[in-house]
Amino acid sequence: MSDPLDLLIIGGGASGASVAYEAVCRGLRVALLEGADIGAGTSCRSTKLLHGGVRYLELAFKTADPAQFRLVREALLERGHWLEQAPFLAHRLELALPTTNLVGQGYYRIGLGLYDALAGRTGIGASRWLSKAQLQQALPLLKPGLNGGVAYSDGQFDDARLNLLLALSAEQAGAQLHTGCRVTKLEKTPEGRICGAISLTADGREQRWSARVVVNATGMQSDAIRRMADPDLAERMLTSRGVHLVLKANLCPEGVGLLLPATDDGRVLFMLPFFGRTLVGTTDTACDIATASAPSAEEQEYLLAYVRRWFPQLSDLSVGSCWAGGRPLLRPSGDDRNSSRVVREHEVETLPSGLVSVMGGKWTTCRPMAIDTLEAVAAQLERPLPPRQALPLLGSATVPGQTSALLSQQRQELEALLPNTALRTAQANHLHSNFGLRAPALVGGWSESDRQPLSEVIPICRGELHHAIHSEHARSATDVLARRCRLAMVDQSEAERLVPLVNELLDDQGHAAGGPSLNLAH
Repeated sequence: MSDPLDLLIIGGGASGASVAYEAVCRGLRVALLEGADIGAGTSCRSTKLLHGGVRYLELAFKTADPAQFRLVREALLERGHWLEQAPFLAHRLELALPTTNLVGQGYYRIGLGLYDALAGRTGIGASRWLSKAQLQQALPLLKPGLNGGVAYSDGQFDDARLNLLLALSAEQAGAQLHTGCRVTKLEKTPEGRICGAISLTADGREQRWSARVVVNATGMQSDAIRRMADPDLAERMLTSRGVHLVLKANLCPEGVGLLLPATDDGRVLFMLPFFGRTLVGTTDTACDIATASAPSAEEQEYLLAYVRRWFPQLSDLSVGSCWAGGRPLLRPSGDDRNSSRVVREHEVETLPSGLVSVMGGKWTTCRPMAIDTLEAVAAQLERPLPPRQALPLLGSATVPGQTSALLSQQRQELEALLPNTALRTAQANHLHSNFGLRAPALVGGWSESDRQPLSEVIPICRGELHHAIHSEHARSATDVLARRCRLAMVDQSEAERLVPLVNELLDDQGHAAGGPSLNLAH
C-alpha cells in the first residue's frame, strides 16, 4: 500500500477547495473528494457578492455584538484580497440604498461611512450621497416618491468559477481531485482514530483512502460526516434556503445595483446587474437539507412582489432562471431557528477521533476558514506546516497585482483570435472573465469553427464546452452549462437549446450523457 496522504478533504465547495488550495501551498499531499460536481451545492448558488455584510454591521450596532464587527471587518479585508487576486472573476459593484427622507439618508450615510472605514487600505471606493436625480438616472424605472439615497461599493464575482479555479489550481500543484466520488464510511485505527475513508464512484466502484488527517468540508452535510465518526454527536448545522431569480429585463442599466435593507419581514433584498439582466434575491427560509435546492412558488412570488412594488412601471416580469441554495449555518445557542439572525461566523471542530470539520462561514471568508482549518490539521499532524509558497490562481499573473494590466495588454491579441461577428467584444469579455490570462492560449488551440459563438445571451463557443469536459471535470450538461459557464443560471431555456450539443461532446469523451434537460437543483 502507498504511503497515506497528509490530508483527505471531503467536499468540493468553496471551503473544501480553499483548504485544498492552501494545503498544497504548504507542501501537503492532498486529495479532495466531491460526491457530485465541484461547487454543485451552496457554493454556486450565492448572491454573487463579495461583501462585508451591511446587515451584519447594522446588527452589530443594534446588539452591541463584537462578533458581528469582527465578521464584517474580516470579510471586507477578504473582499479586497479577491478583487486583487482574481480581477477577471471579481469586480467592484456600486449599490444604491433608496430613502424617503433626510433622516433615513443620514442614518445610512453614517453606517456606510463606518463600513468604508472598516475596510481600511483595502477599501474600493467611498460611499456617497445620491440626489433624487442621480438615483433616477441609476435606476430609471424605480418607483417615485424617493428623495434620493446613499450608494456604496462591494464586490461582485462568479462564485462557481472561483470555486472551480481554486480546485484546479490545487490540482495543477499536485492535489488529487475526484468528482462523483461519494464518501460512504470513515475508517478508524484500532485505537479509534480516523485514518481514512471509503468512497463510492458514480459507476459503483469502491475506493479506499488512507490519510493522516481527514477534513470534513461538506457544508450542509457536515453533520452526516460527523456522525460517521461518532453516531451520538448532536447536530450543529441549521439550513436556510435562499431563492434567487433572474429577470430578463435589465433594471440596472448603469451597472448600479439596488439594496433594500429591510423588507416587511426584516430581510435584506438585492436587485443586481447580472449578464445584462437582473438578479433578484434572496429569501431566507428555514428548511431541511432535502428541500434546500428547491425554490418554492411562494418564494418566487415573494421576490416578484417586491419587484412590482419597487419597479411599478416594469411591464415585463419574464423570468429567465430561478434557483435555490441552502446556507450552512451554525446552530445558535438555545436552538433559535430564526436563521436571519445567525452570525455567519465559522468554526473548526476537532473530534476526539481526529476528524476536523470546518462549518459555517460564508463565501467571502473561505480563505480564513481554510487557514484556520490547516491550524487544526497541523495539530493533528503534531508538527508545524511548512511555510506557504506562492501559488497564483489559474488565470492570474505570478504577481497578482499585475493581472489587470496584463489583461488589458492582451485584449487586442484575444480579439484578433475571435470570429468577426457582432458578438466579438462580448465574446472577448466573456473569455477573459472565465479564463483570465489563459484565454488567448486556449482560444488559439481551437479550430475556427469551435470559436464561433453559440448564444447571444452568453457567447460561449464549442471550444469552451470541449475544454470544460476535457480539462475541467465537467461530467454532465448541467455541470457545463450551469457552472463552467453561467448560461443556465441566466436563461434556462437558452441553455436547454444547447443540451444536445453538450451531450454529444460528453459522449465523444466517453462520458455517459445525461438526460434531455438541465437540473439546476444538482
